Amino acid sequence: MSETSGQRAEQEHRDSDQELVVVANRLPLEYDPETGWRPAPGGLVTAMESVLRDKDATWIGWSGRYEDDRHQDVPPPPTGSGNLHIEEVLLTRAEVAGYYEGLSNGAIWPLYHDAIVTPIYHRTQFDTYRRVNEKFARRVAQSAPPGALVWVHDYQLQLLPRMLRQLRPDLRIGFFLHIPFPPAEIFSQFPWRRQILEGLLGSDLVGFHTKDGAVNFLRLVRKFLALRPGGDRVVVDELSGTRTVRVDAFPIGIRTQDFVELANSPEVQDRAREIRADLGDPKTLMLGVDRLDYTKGIDVRIRAVTELLEDGDLDPTETVFVQVATPSRENVEEYQRIREDVELLVSRANGDIGKLGVTPVHYLHQNMPRTELAAMYVAADVMLVTPFRDGMNLVAKEYVACRVHEDGALVLSEFTGAANQMAEAWLVNPYDIDGMKGAILDAATASPEEAHARMAALRHGVFEHDVERWASDFMRDLEGRRGW
Repeated sequence: MSETSGQRAEQEHRDSDQELVVVANRLPLEYDPETGWRPAPGGLVTAMESVLRDKDATWIGWSGRYEDDRHQDVPPPPTGSGNLHIEEVLLTRAEVAGYYEGLSNGAIWPLYHDAIVTPIYHRTQFDTYRRVNEKFARRVAQSAPPGALVWVHDYQLQLLPRMLRQLRPDLRIGFFLHIPFPPAEIFSQFPWRRQILEGLLGSDLVGFHTKDGAVNFLRLVRKFLALRPGGDRVVVDELSGTRTVRVDAFPIGIRTQDFVELANSPEVQDRAREIRADLGDPKTLMLGVDRLDYTKGIDVRIRAVTELLEDGDLDPTETVFVQVATPSRENVEEYQRIREDVELLVSRANGDIGKLGVTPVHYLHQNMPRTELAAMYVAADVMLVTPFRDGMNLVAKEYVACRVHEDGALVLSEFTGAANQMAEAWLVNPYDIDGMKGAILDAATASPEEAHARMAALRHGVFEHDVERWASDFMRDLEGRRGW
């Protein structure tokens, strides 16, 4: 960073006590031409905004509107909750197509999820990805106060740490990846693998959900950058000397008490009873809640439940399965295909098993307010969380938090980060449909004593490893001796 830029940043922030800058692809707000600014959906937004309540911070990101439309009279984004200051990065439609819909979601997302769907690599999309990361880096460099802590989030901004360090070496930079980080056998195919690794090493601290992710990263650094990590640290040579990068796991949690209060509220309790009544008061209500994404294993889950009902292991007159699928990336071909597959499976299941007045599989393709989701969690006897791959999966933790009477059962994929912390769930391999059927049946027919023992242990873990602990652990390691 030039002296002029540093002086400008100091001048702009001389009266501010903000020391934390959060950088993410999306802001916690989005602009709708009809309703104006409104809270944005998404797990990252939910997690970070709850962490930043009553804290001084700046959040830099894209609002969802386009730079091409700047001629429109749009009010600036309002200040977020507490003392959260919002700064918008405007992107053109071409940038979003290449950087977000293209490289981020057409290449990096499938690659990092074990290449469940074949990644597509285009050089022009990587060029756009790099330019957008540069745009973010320049905005942060202009906005961050001297010596600030900068927390960069997720796979869309993996080049940003190095770019930002070149502009502002005075900053302490942390990066956290909210999706899995793949092993060398998978990551190695990425054409720009060195650029990604070097970009992340611009950070002072690189965080993952699991130890496996951290170990994968350290092995790749050794393999492709010829560096020699020692334990959880990598020493990087720079013109100004050497610098140490810390690499570790920071499993994210939820704001557990918020869900407990929701679940205990009369509104949610009444709604949970209504849900069960609307479904015919089944003996067993099973639930799935996911973004409609090919990584979530929704199609295999529906097949497993359908076969249990067809075989008579579960009685279709006493069992109901509800799958909530939140719309996601609907203009991407693979997401259109998974929606068609899921809807066809639901139709076939109900056509083959259902009777007049009996619909064993219900499918809701819609966004749902948090109070309604909490009521679903309270109503459900068995929660099915069976993705093929997931960085953490907070739905599993939300369900457990809402089981205030320590009942209910969680069926959980081994390939989620949450499985490392939730061993008391019925763990399944989502690629093994017979094994999944067995686990679902065991969970649905477990004795009250077994269900209680498992849920009590799960709830203890969810309370102990909540989102505040995740944030405080990460910030403590990023800032050293300074308190958070």
